Amino acid sequence: MSDAAFTPRVFSGIQPSGDLHLGNYLGALKRFAEAQDKGVQSLYCMVDLHAITVWQEPEKLRHATRELTAGFIASGLDPEKSILFNQSQVPEHTQLAWIFNCVARMGWMKRMTQFKDKAGKNAENASLGLFGYPALMAADILIYHATHVPVGEDQKQHIELTRDIAAKFNHDYGVEFFPMAEPVIEGAATRVMSLRDGSKKMSKSDPSDMSRINMTDDADTISKKIRKAKTDPEPLPMGLDGLEGRPEARNLVNIYAGLAGMSAEEVMREMGGKPFSEFKPMLADLAVARMAPISEEMGRLMQDVGEIDAILARGSERARDIAAPILARTYEVVGMVGR
Repeated sequence: MSDAAFTPRVFSGIQPSGDLHLGNYLGALKRFAEAQDKGVQSLYCMVDLHAITVWQEPEKLRHATRELTAGFIASGLDPEKSILFNQSQVPEHTQLAWIFNCVARMGWMKRMTQFKDKAGKNAENASLGLFGYPALMAADILIYHATHVPVGEDQKQHIELTRDIAAKFNHDYGVEFFPMAEPVIEGAATRVMSLRDGSKKMSKSDPSDMSRINMTDDADTISKKIRKAKTDPEPLPMGLDGLEGRPEARNLVNIYAGLAGMSAEEVMREMGGKPFSEFKPMLADLAVARMAPISEEMGRLMQDVGEIDAILARGSERARDIAAPILARTYEVVGMVGR
């Protein structure tokens, strides 16, 4: 393996935390499915090891991992075209993570804002895994020499850390072995906001189920949530500039754009001037047309978890075929004996 030869490769992971929603679909799953025919090898991972950095009920974690896999497939991910697997079945992730624990510096970890957000004021009682998981995230990416990582805006800091770890490893050992992975952030609805408050991100933790469209919602529920989504009394403006200071209106325009495969500018050209009494039913119909079949397919897949487990097992084998030689070369560079 040439240390400087990096084949273009995409990697991304999602935590199996349960309750997939429209934000997951538009921000990640839909984009992944659309990208799989571009000829670039892609790996998509259920990052169950990241999930356990905070307490998880074992049965709920198993269910959430399978449901996330079902969500990938129902959204159009073909397990034959893309590699779909769960992190814990590929031990090379954690083996490389230990090397990176020894490369990364404490100061780097202390600057990670997500640890501060998740640990809160009681950081002393947070798990060591929660503090150190950015090194595992770097290993998730670099164990495949991934060159491109589709992420949300809130994950950019982790990609920067991944690049820092790769650069320090390469410098310390005098190699050009790990690539400088690039974050990929694109699409009209990469950040989908709450249907009840356009200033807050759509989230499974919101106490109001009306704030989000779950990927398991049926057609009637999807339509009801869109029609009852919070708006303001003014009609849609004639251009994007008119959405300034109107977060709920902007959010619904972005959702329409994401579901229709349009830019927000194109939506405004078509919909500018319409009152919400016209726009929301159109958005509801579009959301039902796109999301209800996904919900139905997820339900079908979850009736046979054996099929899901077999897909994950096969994906893990394919992932290990890539990861094993990269880990072996890493050990050789570091000076491990017997590899």
